[in-house]
This record gives sequence, C-alpha cells and structure tokens, in this order.
Amino acid sequence: MNAATTKTNHHADQPSVKITINKVGLDRPRAWLAAGVEDFRRATVVSLSYGMFWVGLSIAITLGAFTMGYWYWLLPMIAGFMFIGPLVAVGSYGISRALERGQVPNLGDAFGSWKPHAGQLAMMGVMMMIFFLAWIRLATLLFALFFGFEVPSPASLYTALLTTSEGLGMLAVGTVAGGILAFGAFAISVVAIPTLMDQDLTFMEGIEASVRCVARNFRVMLLWAVILTLCVLVGVMTFYIGLALILPVLGHASWHAYEDLVRFEPFKKIKS
Repeated sequence: MNAATTKTNHHADQPSVKITINKVGLDRPRAWLAAGVEDFRRATVVSLSYGMFWVGLSIAITLGAFTMGYWYWLLPMIAGFMFIGPLVAVGSYGISRALERGQVPNLGDAFGSWKPHAGQLAMMGVMMMIFFLAWIRLATLLFALFFGFEVPSPASLYTALLTTSEGLGMLAVGTVAGGILAFGAFAISVVAIPTLMDQDLTFMEGIEASVRCVARNFRVMLLWAVILTLCVLVGVMTFYIGLALILPVLGHASWHAYEDLVRFEPFKKIKS
C-alpha cells in the first residue's frame, strides 16, 4: 500500500497533524466488509441492538407517513437515506473503536461516541441535511414534471412508476440525478465523519480529506459506494428488517475503510 497526497494542518492551540491519503487496490472493499462482519461477530448484541434501533425508527416513520397521509414522501425519503447514512453509522464507528482499544463495547459506545466532537459532527450533519433537502426538492420537481400536481392513490402511483412511460422516465431521470447528488454527498463524508470522531479537526478539514481520498482512489471508492447502496437497498426490500444486520456491518466496514485510507502523523512546528 503506497502512501501519497499529504497535507499539513496548523492550529494555534494544538499540535499540527499531517494527513496522508493512501492508495489502495480494488480488492480492499472485500477486506473492509470482512472486517465489518468480524466486528459484528465480536460485538453482536450491541451492534444488533444499534441496528434494531434504526429499524424501529424507520418502521415508525413509515407508519406515521401512511397514518398522516404523506405516504407519497416515502419513496424519495427512502432513496434519500444515502445522504444521512454516514451519520447513522457513527454508532458503529464507536463500537469498532472500542474493540480496537481492547474494550468491551456497550450501548454508550454506540449512542454516545459523537459527544467528544459534537460541534464538528453537527456541522457535518448540516451539510448532509442540505444534500438530503436538495434531493427532496429535486424529487418533488421531477414528480410534478412527469405526473403533474395531483397525488394519485398509492396503488395507482406505484403501478404507474413501473408500467407507464412517464413513470419509467421519472425513475430513469431520478436515478441519474439522484445518483450524482448522492455521490457528491458520499465524496464529502465517506472518511470525513470517522475522521472527526478520531481526530480534533474541523469539519471542513474532514471534508477536504474525504474529497482527496475519493480523488486518489476514485475507482475503489466508486465500487464502495455501489456496494453500500446495493446493501442498503437489500435491507429496505426486506421491509427494513435486514437493516438490523446490514447497517452495523456496513458501519464497522466503513470504519476499517477509513483506517485503511487515511493516516495521521504528528507534525511539530519549528520555532523561529
């Protein structure tokens, strides 16, 4: 594994850090997934509990949408999960980090791992929410463009999506446009969020490291984005139940991807 692309970060009140982006091969996503499965095996109860929390929340949101008559928002919201998925994975990062430290992970590691860097992680949350809202707006415009402003019944809508030229056209355009937007969100967050959990850096420095990481390993990261997307889709197709396993495993795997891709070294400033 070759190291390349370094950057020095200077802070007035703390030691500087040199960030090194590693060049990795197309075989690494398989290794990340294997490491994620192993972390899940070592902390099954905590990881599964964390995954079930998000499954329960997803089911509650779905039932609430149908109860309140907002069922037509479900499809874009499910597709928009890719924009907030990196934030959902924060708990899995905490579990993996505890395992690496030789500790026995608990729910505090899953639900409280964000606290030491809450401010910067919150700013990343704002960035991801901007992408999510942009996607919702885009989905609304596409629906109006292809179907008009009248909301049909659930059965007729989902039938029309798969059997009419308008529906297939909307799915095609939405997939391409949403994919581009989703990859942009992926590019700024894939290692930014674990970086902010692991280092005392600003969210902009985390974003910069993430973008450089994707640029340095574009094919690998494109493959990783496809794997993450397909796995989440499988989980959703099981009426969210599969996400109880898939979300924590992908979160653990993403933590190991971060450690494989990014390295930090102390950098001491020379006094003049």
